Amino acid sequence: MSGTPAFPMPEARDIRLTDLLRALSDPGRVRMLAVLSDGEFHPCNVEEFGLDIQKSTLSHHFKTMREAGLTEVRVQGRNHDIRLRSAELEARFPGLVEALTSPAAVADLGRDS
Repeated sequence: MSGTPAFPMPEARDIRLTDLLRALSDPGRVRMLAVLSDGEFHPCNVEEFGLDIQKSTLSHHFKTMREAGLTEVRVQGRNHDIRLRSAELEARFPGLVEALTSPAAVADLGRDS
């Protein structure tokens, strides 16, 4: 099977800082980033991220983050997992992921909820 992948994402060299910041303009997506900051794959479900949102909204957040270049999706049968593109983001924008997932940044989320 060839062609366009089911979950396209930009090449690392094409990731734009403005797109990343736009994707993270939503507090829910910043919370998701905090969960994903461990660099591991996580199941694509509401419970994993502790958000009180509909599945369709979560899917929209996944798409927004992936299209901005923040995340990648792995499909295994019917299961979808997501992870932060930590190494690629660090290479392109050194220190950005650490700054966005710092204790101060995560603590700031409580003020927007």
